[in-house]
Amino acid sequence: MSMNQTPMSERVHIGFFGKRNAGKSSVMNAVTGQDLAVVSEVKGTTTDPVYKSMELLPLGPVVMMDTPGIDDEGELGKLRVKKSYQVLNKTDAAVLVIDGLSGASEEDAAMLKKIRKKQIPYTVVLNKQDLASEEIKEQTIQMLGIGREQLLSVSAADGTGINELKERIAQIAKPEELERRIIGDMISPSDFIVLVVPIDSAAPKGRLILPQQQTIRDILEADAVSVVIKEDRVRETIESLGKKPRLVITDSQAFETVAADTPEDILLTSFSILFARYKGNLEMAVKGVTALDKLENGDKILISEGCTHHRQCDDIGTVKIPRWIREYTGKEIQFETTSGTQFPDELGAYKLIVHCGGCMLNEREMKYRLSCAEDQGVPMTNYGILIAYMKGILKRSVELFPEISSLLEER
Repeated sequence: MSMNQTPMSERVHIGFFGKRNAGKSSVMNAVTGQDLAVVSEVKGTTTDPVYKSMELLPLGPVVMMDTPGIDDEGELGKLRVKKSYQVLNKTDAAVLVIDGLSGASEEDAAMLKKIRKKQIPYTVVLNKQDLASEEIKEQTIQMLGIGREQLLSVSAADGTGINELKERIAQIAKPEELERRIIGDMISPSDFIVLVVPIDSAAPKGRLILPQQQTIRDILEADAVSVVIKEDRVRETIESLGKKPRLVITDSQAFETVAADTPEDILLTSFSILFARYKGNLEMAVKGVTALDKLENGDKILISEGCTHHRQCDDIGTVKIPRWIREYTGKEIQFETTSGTQFPDELGAYKLIVHCGGCMLNEREMKYRLSCAEDQGVPMTNYGILIAYMKGILKRSVELFPEISSLLEER
């Protein structure tokens, strides 16, 4: 996969934060060598976070994120400040930009405190360095509680210090060299993997959804063979292959049908379960799904999706899953939904969180959502695990992962 094709969720996310007119947008534009963000003398030009996927050497594929000023005012201003803080949840490396004319403020100190609390690698930049006095530099160091070597003076206007800033970003943002695989580490060359991909009204025209694309790519990199079919061709395909498939992977919505058509001696799982493992939340999701059996009338469930899309009349998140949960539990359950970057800070009102596979969320944001739920004692699961559990096939669906399967045997 080329850098231009790298999914946003797999890119390093670099966030630029600071007060209005500190020069966040100008510094980001100087770092990238492109006019990614609008620059103006008018305070508050950036009213919403701006995201731009690109290649930044020597890091490679990244997402650059410009944010509203953290000192914005008024009711709308408060909402913009909140959006800036929310961007931290997906930030792999933070650049705090300080105005060289005025120095650090309480807002800057509060932002840096939050960055440190979230353990995000960061660098502090004093912009407009040609106008910054030694007193301003010293004031900034004292206000933020940083060492002099942690403060990098730059000028977005003439490019002074920008190369040094790029090098520093590359140092702090360098991702861990972890070999994470979706399925490639569990299959062998020449294995047959059957992928079940329903094509319905909600499917994007002319393309497969991201989890399906990434899984196929991972199978190819393992030198195995992927056979992609629709849900009504499972039995016929398995019988005609001439070789028993190593594994059948299905879209969660077709779980029950595919399970019935897949012989018991062939391993079966779903894209959603594979992505729970890939994102590091499979164990939590399997434990969390049992909360379904404890629900009472009036309990509230949060259904959260990491992407935004045009919802169809029988949308899985807003229609199918609520219907299936009510049928399974026999209870009158209340449902709330969120999508995209929305995720509540307070989760105590919910008895269960049902999340999508998270293919559009980077690792940091997915971990943030998981930790929020765990810290507040709210069980969390995902679409595929929920559906498999309600259909009575979850144990079979996680047999591929013995350590996870054993959790169900303990219950």
